[in-house]
Amino acid sequence: MCLILIAWQAHPDHALLVAANRDEFHSRPSEPAGFWADRPSILAGRDLEAMGTWLGVTRQGKFAAITNYRDPRDAVQPAQSRGKLASRYLEGDASAAAYVSALQTERDAYRGFNLLAADRSELWWSSNRGNGARRLAAGIYGLSNHLLDTDWPKVERGKQGLREALRGNPALESLFELLARTDVADDADLPDTGVGLERERALSPLRIVSSSYGTRCSTVLIVGHDGRVRFAERAFSSEGRARDTLRYEFSLSD
Repeated sequence: MCLILIAWQAHPDHALLVAANRDEFHSRPSEPAGFWADRPSILAGRDLEAMGTWLGVTRQGKFAAITNYRDPRDAVQPAQSRGKLASRYLEGDASAAAYVSALQTERDAYRGFNLLAADRSELWWSSNRGNGARRLAAGIYGLSNHLLDTDWPKVERGKQGLREALRGNPALESLFELLARTDVADDADLPDTGVGLERERALSPLRIVSSSYGTRCSTVLIVGHDGRVRFAERAFSSEGRARDTLRYEFSLSD
């Protein structure tokens, strides 16, 4: 997952709103979002190589999402799959606070990551490239492949688009439109993460279109203060064409 826009306790009707793009190699096998047969309380996509997930929610109101921290040096370091960090939280009984606290003891077993974990009470961010874990106050946040709220063009554009959507009653389709933006950032605004200028340009849009690596799917999650959950995932081909949109709706349970 390479872009997560999140509004936490920032709307009178919605406790949590997430708009996210998953960027990955098109050759990596995965299952689209659905309730897992072996864990029927979890609604998430699934990486079929490591059996973790990039983003998911449970019927009890737990939410988790993960992004990689872009560092070319990480590629040569053997490590556990970062997607397991999200799936383990969704599978377990720990609160968000307890989970990210316990994670600090094993953070070096993974390549660079950012983890967002929420329950009905709290939202936490944790990274093994940052300073431990932090509870997030009510507000709007953006996360890509650096630290939380790093001012990359795609993060800033995404957060501004989310702010505009929150002025009304955001609809799933309006958030998909935000995530679909493919405009490339100006060279002067690009970060230098060690992958070269041409690659930085290619990775700068909110939605990346490339035959080998790009945005595989967009996900919108809206959790109302009334416990109503709306979840939708839109898949994309390697040519950037939209495929099926999967939609789920349910009410949170105890």
